[in-house]
Amino acid sequence: MSASYRALAPGPFRADQIREGDPYELSNGHAILCLPTGQRGGRANLTGGSVLETDPAVQAAGVDIGFSDKPTHLRAPDVSVGDIPNEPGWAATAPPLAVEYADRGQDEKELKAKIEELLGAGTRFLWVVRLTGPRRVEVHEPGKATRVAKPGEHLLAPGILQNPVPVNALYDREAAHEATLRNLLQRQGYESLEAALAESRREGKLEGKAEGQAEGKLEGKLEGKAEGKAEGELEGELRGRAAALLAVLAAREIPVDAAQRQKIEAARDKALLDTWIARAAVVASAEEALSAEPKKARDTVQSSLRSPRRKGS
Repeated sequence: MSASYRALAPGPFRADQIREGDPYELSNGHAILCLPTGQRGGRANLTGGSVLETDPAVQAAGVDIGFSDKPTHLRAPDVSVGDIPNEPGWAATAPPLAVEYADRGQDEKELKAKIEELLGAGTRFLWVVRLTGPRRVEVHEPGKATRVAKPGEHLLAPGILQNPVPVNALYDREAAHEATLRNLLQRQGYESLEAALAESRREGKLEGKAEGQAEGKLEGKLEGKAEGKAEGELEGELRGRAAALLAVLAAREIPVDAAQRQKIEAARDKALLDTWIARAAVVASAEEALSAEPKKARDTVQSSLRSPRRKGS
């Protein structure tokens, strides 16, 4: 969010004079007008926020949440990550992880002051995502020199985030969707989509082999074993995809009614299920997720989900 000191009478003001929805922050009792975010910045806020909010270690996250640790201060990072109560009013403590998006027209003097106040109030990591010029993220920590992370690198927040965050995922929609899907699956106990499918394939092979052997003995035909094994493998892959889809919807607390669950479990098209899984990570309802037409799964998604998870220390 861009900020400006213009067109405001001098303070001192107090945080309790600012109402929710008012376009102001406070710095040492002086009101700061916070102007609406532009198109690019607004998209990036939502994109990066979804990655951080779904991390398995995150209790809560929010956009433009005001915190006031003293009557003369009120600051609202673009994205806040931490123990944020689900109740009205200003937060009393600074978020341990905060993200600011800087685009055209950014008041650099005000941004510097905001960074200093957040770090001084208890924020452990503050990431400034630069949307103009070369894409990059400036990493600020108390008592440390600022460092710059570039596309292709990862950001860590030990003790706050479980997974490393690709720099690209804070502003690129496709990269954010990949990271969000990974996070949602891990919240349901799956290391990745590929791991969930592999586990289901193994279970399907074992079931298929047992069923095929029984059928082969009963009918006295060797082909019964092979056919049963093949059918079991396919059934395992379909079950795995259905389970992964339901896990993503559950992690996002999206309701699934009986008819929708039946539709998911009855699906016999692997490509269609892959499409539904990708949609489930970003849409607002099960109906929207299940309305998508089948398409080929993106190689980039599969390759990223095959990568082993790195944990913060």
